[in-house]
Amino acid sequence: MNDEVLRNRHFAELRVGDTASLVRSIGRDDIDLFAAVSGDVNPAHLDAVFAATDRFGHIVAHGMWTAALVSAVLGTKLPGLGTIYLGQDLKFLKPVVPGDVVTATVTVKEKRAEKAIVLLDTTCTNQRGETVLAGTATVIAPDRLIEWPRTRLPDVSLRRHERYEAFVKDARSRPPIHAAIVHPCSPAAILGAIEVRDEGLLEPLLIGPEAKIRAAAEAAQVALDGIAIEDVPHSHAAAARAVELAAAGRVAVLVKGSLHTDELLAAVLAAGSGLRTERRLSHVYVMDVPAYPKPLVVTDAAVNIQPTLEHKRDICQNAVDLLRLLGMEEVLVAVLAAVETVNPKMPSTLDAAALSMMASRGQIEGAKVDGPLAFDNAISVDAARTKGIVSPVAGRADILLVPDLEAGNMLAKQLIYFGGATAAGLVLGARVPIVLTSRADSLSARIASAALAKLVAERKAIL
Repeated sequence: MNDEVLRNRHFAELRVGDTASLVRSIGRDDIDLFAAVSGDVNPAHLDAVFAATDRFGHIVAHGMWTAALVSAVLGTKLPGLGTIYLGQDLKFLKPVVPGDVVTATVTVKEKRAEKAIVLLDTTCTNQRGETVLAGTATVIAPDRLIEWPRTRLPDVSLRRHERYEAFVKDARSRPPIHAAIVHPCSPAAILGAIEVRDEGLLEPLLIGPEAKIRAAAEAAQVALDGIAIEDVPHSHAAAARAVELAAAGRVAVLVKGSLHTDELLAAVLAAGSGLRTERRLSHVYVMDVPAYPKPLVVTDAAVNIQPTLEHKRDICQNAVDLLRLLGMEEVLVAVLAAVETVNPKMPSTLDAAALSMMASRGQIEGAKVDGPLAFDNAISVDAARTKGIVSPVAGRADILLVPDLEAGNMLAKQLIYFGGATAAGLVLGARVPIVLTSRADSLSARIASAALAKLVAERKAIL
């Protein structure tokens, strides 16, 4: 029979003893997808640490995933199209675990002419022949032959966000640190402050016009009990006061509220602010890209519009220092351009070549730097191999150093909106890390940004 066409067995065709089966292997993706669709997030199915303390000592599949295979046989094979499922009794006899190969079988047990009811034995066995599920299904069989093209299922991919797990867990493991939330006069800014407090990451100090802060909290329908507020008249004063407190060591992190980024950074860079360093400020997106096997940094996509070669050196060093603070020993930097060869008509390729040479001469420390590299060559070993590129960085980059802000911003947002990435954002180069958040950021991005800022602040204080 053509596998692209489904054909049923109507009531008159069925004989006691008729049987049909299907075989499925189960992996982690199957379990996670079933949890996502069903809403059953019991950690016995999803969390290896929890499952280790549970009855079986390891993750097990949802019982109803196995039962769904029975439904699939009934609905597509025997009796097939037009079958009405009336009832099912089930006994779950053994656990199903990731890696098992499950065979679901239905066998006609009894026919009842009245209303075309059919009873079928239903069993599922694993690759060792052990019965993991047994039961009886009661259905109304179709009364006529039906043939129908098999529906082509959409491609489904999971967007996992695990690249942040280690450092978020690390940040949560220690007491929160003090952070200035600068001008939090919108519901989103207030909610962000409460989220990071409740996660045990930051102890927020709200700096801004108190009346506006309380109005924003009321609009967000949250209480500010236990959260300190420092009343200042406007956003300029909030930025100046936050910088003053950071310079004095009373807060270790600055978090942008509902003021413009330029306003906050201008206060940081003001003469005598106490937060300036010899480095240029730059922004990093630390990205959790489901299709990439490790965190990926894109820099600079938010602060430096058209950086010079000297600026790019600082942008690169800031990002490298961040990853080294997070415990990465060998940092790989790909300097991006549209092509992977030096072209005098393309200034970005000249800067890339210069940065590579600067790294080899020790002007950029703690990293291997290579460029120019096109995006595909930077993140795909296969693409680099096809182009004949021999490089310790190509296909394995930790940091993508972009030619300018426009390129970086477009790249980062494409990864977020088309690639399902989560992006934690920080400004580096000052004496304290600065969290830049957006109303469009997901909760996981806001948590990751706060966790990164906490780790950077703590580890810089130790050095």
